[in-house]
Amino acid sequence: MIIEEIMKTDITTLSENDRIADAIQLMGEKKIRHLPIVDENQVLVGLVTDRDIRDATPSIFETEKFKVGLQNPLKMIMKKDVITGHPLDFVEEVSAILYEHRIGCLPIINNKKLVGIVTETDLLRTLVELTGAHQPGSQIEVRVPNKTGMLYEISTVITNKKANIQSVLVYPDKSDEKYKIIVIRLQTMNPLSLIEDLKNAGHQVLWPNHPGMPS
Repeated sequence: MIIEEIMKTDITTLSENDRIADAIQLMGEKKIRHLPIVDENQVLVGLVTDRDIRDATPSIFETEKFKVGLQNPLKMIMKKDVITGHPLDFVEEVSAILYEHRIGCLPIINNKKLVGIVTETDLLRTLVELTGAHQPGSQIEVRVPNKTGMLYEISTVITNKKANIQSVLVYPDKSDEKYKIIVIRLQTMNPLSLIEDLKNAGHQVLWPNHPGMPS
């Protein structure tokens, strides 16, 4: 999946000469935490977050300083070295960027102009949708050797059981690099007979694996 499919295109922006007070009001009205700053050609020149505003404004108890501080232009507090993405970037790549740089959003640029924005909330929602975690079903985790054809073997058992797969994730086994963990979400609330078939086929089912279940 590419970012173009999940990014917000109805973007709330301000200019660098708008006041901090304008940003506070707009963030409150739109219930947003990130505000791209653009020029007259919609070229991104900076980014302001709610944290930037908190760090830059005096305490509200210092009434006069607080009032004066709110009149300062956004160019005084905005970040200018902004990390950006492209509409054709993959969702997982953008997720890695947000994680590595510990940022909460990524403005999306095309032909030097701001065309969208993606936040950590957008990515979390997408992850939930991709994994099918928001839909009724069950999850099975199988530990397999790290070699070609294992996913095919697992899916063959599931196909023979006529179970419907909602999503598949594969990640390394941290305890042994010779193995991987295959996580499968199924559109069934009772996977016990399928688990038995997987075990009978010689596969190691990690989850669910409660006492009393077939081994």
